[in-house]
Amino acid sequence: MTRAPLLRTPNQGLTVAVVGDVYRFLATGEETNGKYALWEAWVSPGGGPPPHIHEREEEGFYVLEGEITFHIGDERVIATQGMFANMPVGKAHAFKNESDYPARMLISVSPAGLEKMFMEVGVPLPPGTTTAPPPTREEIDRLLAVAPRYGVEILIPDH
Repeated sequence: MTRAPLLRTPNQGLTVAVVGDVYRFLATGEETNGKYALWEAWVSPGGGPPPHIHEREEEGFYVLEGEITFHIGDERVIATQGMFANMPVGKAHAFKNESDYPARMLISVSPAGLEKMFMEVGVPLPPGTTTAPPPTREEIDRLLAVAPRYGVEILIPDH
């Protein structure tokens, strides 16, 4: 079956807040025959997920604006505009905006499917939104409960 090309204008695409970050979906698995998913991420200062491991998909990051600090195992790498990072299946990683300015990047996963987790736990936002409210305990708990169903192990630091 041949699908029509997919085109999105700058404000099109489902936009959700997920634990303090904003994700705008540019291509979902339903639109790519499950091959990949791609979304734009707005990460506010201090934003980003805790360390985690994907058991199903490769995850790629391309920094469009600002800077993102990647934690890959025990390594810390600061990625600036124009840098790309790929996290292979099974590699512990996290990213965080440690700067004082918002950062924007593209995130891809292959194969697709992980985007459904964000759609399930995210809070819908109006088109064009680039900032999210701070995460609530309920939102964090919902993500922790749902993540294993999508093959994601969130590594909670011991306190």
